[in-house]
Formats: sequence, C-alpha cells, structure tokens
Amino acid sequence: MNTPTPVIDPVTTEIIRCALLQAAEDMNTTLIRSAYTPTIYEAKDCAVALLDRDHHVLGQSSGLPIFLGNLEECTRATERMYGREVWQEGDVWVLNDSYIGGTHLNDVTVYAPIHVHGEVVGFAASRAHWIDMGSKDPGGSMDSTTIYQEGLRMGPLKIYEAGEPCLLTQDLIARQVRFPHPTLGDMRAQVACARTGARRLAEIVERWGMDTLLAARDAIFEQTERLEREQIAAIEDGVYEATGRLDNDGIDLDTPLHVSVRVTVDGNRMTMDVTDCADQAAGPVNCGAAQTVAACRVGYKLLVSGDVPLNGGSFKPLEVLTRPGSMLAAVEPAACQYYYSHLGLVIDLVVKALAPALPQKAAAASYGDSMIVQFSGTDPRTGQLFVSQEATVGGWGAWQTGDGESCLINNVNGSLRDMPVEVLETLFPVRVEEYAVRADSAGAGRTRGGNGVVRQYRFTCDQNLSLWWERSVTPAWGLFGGTSGAPPRVTLNPGRGDERSLLKANALLVREDDVLRCESGGGGAFGPAAERPAEAVADDVRQGLLSEARARADYPAHSHR
Repeated sequence: MNTPTPVIDPVTTEIIRCALLQAAEDMNTTLIRSAYTPTIYEAKDCAVALLDRDHHVLGQSSGLPIFLGNLEECTRATERMYGREVWQEGDVWVLNDSYIGGTHLNDVTVYAPIHVHGEVVGFAASRAHWIDMGSKDPGGSMDSTTIYQEGLRMGPLKIYEAGEPCLLTQDLIARQVRFPHPTLGDMRAQVACARTGARRLAEIVERWGMDTLLAARDAIFEQTERLEREQIAAIEDGVYEATGRLDNDGIDLDTPLHVSVRVTVDGNRMTMDVTDCADQAAGPVNCGAAQTVAACRVGYKLLVSGDVPLNGGSFKPLEVLTRPGSMLAAVEPAACQYYYSHLGLVIDLVVKALAPALPQKAAAASYGDSMIVQFSGTDPRTGQLFVSQEATVGGWGAWQTGDGESCLINNVNGSLRDMPVEVLETLFPVRVEEYAVRADSAGAGRTRGGNGVVRQYRFTCDQNLSLWWERSVTPAWGLFGGTSGAPPRVTLNPGRGDERSLLKANALLVREDDVLRCESGGGGAFGPAAERPAEAVADDVRQGLLSEARARADYPAHSHR
C-alpha cells in the first residue's frame, strides 16, 4: 500500500527549492576549484545537475546553457542498458558517447547514484570539457569525417566501484589521451563534484525526510509547469518559422548547410520542429538529438519564463521533433566535434521565428558561434606538448528597449569565459598583442547590436593552428528594420606579403613571429536606424564603438562632428 504524499506548506517548499539550487552551485564550485586544466578552472567549460531518483532535474547550476535538461540523458541511458539494479552505493560512472549525450567526445559526463539508508534517492552529474580525447589531432580536429577520428568514445563505464577506483578503466582512459595526468585530475574533480552533490542531497533528506522532499519536488514541478503553460497560452496560436545557413561543414567549404525551425503554438503547448535541415554532414558539424533538444530549450527559455529556475517541470509543455540521420540528430559514424555551430543558429532561429508574436521579448541575432582558436605543439620553455583551446566573445543582438551587449560569450556557452590574457601567455607560447572592442561591427538600428572584439596573437615558437569560425554566410540579422552585424574575419599575418584570410583550419603550421588577427562578429539591431536618438549615436562615437564615418553612413539623419 502506497503511503500518501504529505501536504507541504509554501514556506517549506521554497526552503527546499533553494537548498536544492544551492546544492548544485556547491557541486559546481567543487568542480571548478578542483580542476587541473584552465579550460575548466578559468574558462568554466562545465555544468552540473542534481537529479531525483526518476532522473528529473532538482537543481542545475549556472554553466553552459546548451546542457539544459540534458545531463539526465546519461543516467537514463545507463539504466535502460543495465536496469535499475545497476545503481550501487559508492559507484561513479563516466560517459561521452556523442549519440547519447549529444555533444562532442571532449564533453565528458561523470555521474553517480545517491543513496540514503540503502535506497537510491537521486543522482549527481557533471559535464566538463577534457582537453584531449586522443583524437587524430591534439585537442580535437576541425576536419574529422567520422567519430572514430575524434578520440576515445565511452558508453556508460564505471570509474569507481563501491567507493574504490576502477584502476583498469582509469588506466585505459589514461593510455588513450595525450595528457593523462591532467585528464585524470579533471576526472577526479568531477568525482568530487558528484560526492558533494551526494552529501548535499543526503543532508536535505535527513533534515526533512524523503516524503517531504518528494512533496516539495512535486509542488515545485507543478508550479513550474503551470507558469510555463500560462506563458505559452499568452502567445497567439499559430505556426512560426525561420531559416538560416551554416557556412559549411569544414570539409566542403563552398556548400552552406540549411537549418529551418518551425514553431507551433497550440493553446498551452509548443512544438519545435527542426526536421527540415541538412542531412548529417561529412564534416564535424553534427550532433546527437539530445543536444538539439537542449538547444531548442535554450531558445525557448530566452522567451518563456526565463526567470524560473530549471527543474523537472520546465519543459513539460515543449516537444522537439528531430530527424534521425540529419545533422541535428546524427547517427554513427557521423563526426560531432563542432556540434555547437548549428545549435547556436537554432537558438537564434527560435527567437527569430517567434519574434512577430513576442516583439517585447525577442532580440536580434547574436554573433552566434564559439569561434574557436586552438594552438598546439611543443613548448620550447618546457619541452612538453601543449594544447590551448579558447572561445572568442562577440556582439549580441539588440532588443526593443536596449542595445545588444558587446564582447560577451555566445548564448550556447552561458557562464563560460574567454581565456584571460595573463593565463594564456603564462601557460602557452603565444603573446596577445591586442585585445579590443571591434568598432563598427554592430548592426545599426533604433537599438543597436553589440560590437565584437579584436584579439591579435603573435606566436613565440613554431606550432600548429586550428580554427573554427562560423556565421559569415548568415551573420547576426536584425529585427523589425534593424541591420545585420558584421560577419567574423580572421587574418593570418595581416599586412605582410603572405597575408591570408581564413575562418577554418586544421593543424596549420605557423612559424615563430607569425601573427593571427581574429575579429568576431557584431550583433544585429532592432528597429530602423532613423529612429535611434542622436545623443545615443553621438555617445557611441565618443566611446569608440562607432567611427564618425560609419555613423554618417548608418545614421544619416543625424549630424556628427
């Protein structure tokens, strides 16, 4: 006979809600402070989640939005494969299969069941970027054509059993990667993260009891779902569509790849259909369906109840339709290293599609991609192999009442940060000669887009350069009469006889004293440029965001001196 769920008061519910959210933040702090590599401890390329015993999100920390409601796919997949009885106390698991978790192999999920008095009460999970998975090129390849070129691919594997390390599994991992010591260090940081989550959830259960926790969970989920449905119901019923294109797949550089988003609002339900997109590509711009679902959820959250914390009730009214064999729902053996390029485009397209129905919430497109710069080689200072991989910030889109933000990480990455110059120059044989706002890169409008950045490097030894820069075919568009932002631009050795423009490259040999100049794109504008106040244009000129010549061209209705 089932015990009836106790009635819970709103005050206790809110206390437990905040305790669950803080538990997730404590997990994230543990991971970042324990990590061995700057990709995690500086750039914060990670996210964590605390799950209930049914794999629903209880709390998720700040981190990469692209993992929204996604980490539980790993625990669900493990249970589907091995049954509920597989969850044993003290065990910790690892998984990075692109077709399960959805991301590239470098994004490794570590997760553990949480037991209280011998019963599974939940799960703690984290996902973090490991700097190398043994791919054909250090750090990752921009020209991979199958998953087998991208490194060690792991289905659900135990790395700890009954609290003790699985030395055979850990040795297998260490022998497949180029940096075994920091890789295992980051893995152990994720194990510490899981154990922090286990302690926090156990404390909550011990304090309030399992029945009260479940009652609070149900109340939180029901409240969240009700708020979500209310906001969807306020949107006019209809079908909303938007289309864009990726530059290419990194292999065939002359063929753009189309992505279409079709959003249907029907009462208090919403469906996002992304089946009309390119087939899975030869190059590494594919992902598993789980990541496309996550991207659609990010676009949804930008417009619907963005102030409501994520939990198991958040996406009950949302359905996402994908097509197996497409680049948004790839199947083996598709390469998946740069899965986020088309996902950033999907997020912007969701907003563009719904902009006519939600003009007060919609923003113009952002610069849109991670714009990866990667260096690798042997550091003459140490004689050791190195890999440096960093994302580049850029301009965001404007909205009805505000200008787009300049020099901000793309919306796929959220809390991720660009690499500090001091850290980069200390750890790697490069020098940053310029890091500045890219003037004149913003779209012009009543509210303007944000500006991109200029980041110029000088190589202090011979090394290999890899690049993955996107959104030149579909730059950041404007809305309601606003113009597009400038597309990205990358130049090797600007002003020299061997000057070369390129957006994608894999393991390109560069020499000591070669220079790389990277200019990220600007955000789109909102509304006609003629409606921008003259004082706002003049202020942009004074701040160096807009040149006088460009001000005269973009805002001819105003006079500038």
